Amino acid sequence: MTAEVEETLPVPVAALRPSLEALLMVADQPMDTVTLATAVGYPVGEVTEALDALAAEYTEQGRGFELRNVGGGWRYYTREEYAAVVEAFVLDGQQARLTQAALETLAVVAYKQPVSRARVSAIRGVNVDGVMRTLLTRGLVEEAGHDHETGANLYRTTTYFLERIGVTALDDLPELAPYLPDMDDLEDELAEMAAPVATESTPEPAPGPDSAPHPGHPHSPHSGDGTEPDGGTEPT
Repeated sequence: MTAEVEETLPVPVAALRPSLEALLMVADQPMDTVTLATAVGYPVGEVTEALDALAAEYTEQGRGFELRNVGGGWRYYTREEYAAVVEAFVLDGQQARLTQAALETLAVVAYKQPVSRARVSAIRGVNVDGVMRTLLTRGLVEEAGHDHETGANLYRTTTYFLERIGVTALDDLPELAPYLPDMDDLEDELAEMAAPVATESTPEPAPGPDSAPHPGHPHSPHSGDGTEPDGGTEPT
């Protein structure tokens, strides 16, 4: 007689609902049902029923948070009627607003990504290093590899940026890209501005001992030599 082999789960089984609550409490992004079921060692069907029951229970009890299934994943969210309390706590001296310069830089990255700092500076006409550091620190922009021609770092917006402006994909951004200068046109403009210098036929006389230094050529408005007056945030 062959002994029956008892199937065992890959992880020890604890109470289902508290296990799900513990996992969702530490999740930094929505968790799908299959991932949760694998983690707690229960069948997907039972996990789905438990999640639905928890969500209904939180609503019935009038908790300050709720459990939502959004985009195929479960996550805790602040209940809408208490949003004002959370907003006041978060914004009360804990988070400086982005300046107009930072918002403009962020818009350029959003519509031209992946894009280098040099190109953002060329479009805006000022040096954006300080503002870009602020956007990186805030988690609104991230590195996206290197330009294969220049080796410069490329940057793009993050999923956190999409969350903050309330869209699910870059395709949902307003149609503003046509109003930004095209990089090909910008490069043609710079080439035209440099042409008179490159084709000058009459050499400049060598400076004499009493001659004043010759002033430099005016910079292009897109040269990026200017600097932002701040790092991209306004004091609260």
